Amino acid sequence: MKLTKIGHGLLAVAACLLLGFGITSCSPSDTIDYLFVTSNSATAGSGGNGQVSSYHVDSQSGALSEVAGSPFSSQGVNPVAEVASPNQQYLYVANQGSNSIAEFIIGSDGQLSFGTSYSTPGSEPVALAINSTGTLLFVLDYYGPGFSDSSPGPGILVVYPVNTDGSLGTPVASGGQSYTTLQCFPGGVAVSPNGNYAYVSNTNSVIVTTSPPTTATPPATPSTCPNQGTISGFTVSSSGVLTSIPGSPFSAGTTPTGIAVDLTNRFLYTTDSVQNELIVYQILGGGTLDPLTNGPFATGTFPVNLTIDPRDEYLYVSNFNASSISEFTISQSTGQPSALSSSSFTSHSPGPTCVVVDPAIGRFLYTSDSLDVYVQAGELNPNTGVLSGVQNSPFKTPGRPTCVAAVPHGNHATQYVSSTAGS
Repeated sequence: MKLTKIGHGLLAVAACLLLGFGITSCSPSDTIDYLFVTSNSATAGSGGNGQVSSYHVDSQSGALSEVAGSPFSSQGVNPVAEVASPNQQYLYVANQGSNSIAEFIIGSDGQLSFGTSYSTPGSEPVALAINSTGTLLFVLDYYGPGFSDSSPGPGILVVYPVNTDGSLGTPVASGGQSYTTLQCFPGGVAVSPNGNYAYVSNTNSVIVTTSPPTTATPPATPSTCPNQGTISGFTVSSSGVLTSIPGSPFSAGTTPTGIAVDLTNRFLYTTDSVQNELIVYQILGGGTLDPLTNGPFATGTFPVNLTIDPRDEYLYVSNFNASSISEFTISQSTGQPSALSSSSFTSHSPGPTCVVVDPAIGRFLYTSDSLDVYVQAGELNPNTGVLSGVQNSPFKTPGRPTCVAAVPHGNHATQYVSSTAGS
């Protein structure tokens, strides 16, 4: 997502050095996930390519150690979003500053090899999503063709077929164009696990933060933009053709940003950054959204993103201005989130943006703290959902992190794991 508008192994023995993280174990069997962190230079205003750092996630402690050869060039300017393929073989990075999507091959050792870069039809890609079969990549461009920060207009959603080798095909046609037009300043995109629906949050306003990505002069809001936030919903054919859902776009508070669909395909969640709320919808037949009658639900200050754990039991919201993570349980019958007794987990670094739970065993949570040079880690108690601190966290990154993504390493099934912290 673009924050300027608001204000997803085989380890060489030689790489088993502490790397400043205090790690005492780094055999291949201790790595449960690879964590990928996109970042910009730590020097404000500096140019050049962004980067992607790759880390081993330790199975016992959740500590991070950098993969040999990391960081890797993002092959573009200002990488702000990333998503891994379901088969764990490919990573896609949105380079907002160079209007491109970079494809990387994920090695068995967690190293990244650059594949191909693709120019998007519009400009400033800010969010990515991929369907559960790994056959369609959804790219959210902040602006459609002909629009920019100096001449703002509606955003677009682009659907790329994903080939078996991870490369992207020609964007799927929509009404004779290579994209589908949205409303103004879109922030997030989510695809239902069954692949039937795609949803986009339209903030329809610009609120600038001091975090990367940043804009020197905030774009003006066109008079054609709606006064409130909305969510655009689409049915998705097997080939990637989008059809607007009846009733779309749906009302979504003031400025909806982060967006996610639960694993049962029954509920959609989005954060309202201005109102400091989590909005929840029931997904009805045909993909129509119906807001829960007892919502919205309070979060910390300025929530910008969210994630649902692999068990579909807990939901976590990153609060940019509060430097915290809000913790919720999810009712399996109603989808209603309930704040945990601990309420929130405090980040020791400011400006958390993307947030992810490790996909291997669902025990550790990581967030990119974009106003500093760190990734924050928390240990998730699988019996309660409460987060507690991870030793030596936060972990230093080569630049200012903008987003995080992860893939499991080896054969792991998400399971209940006894927790020594917060139990």
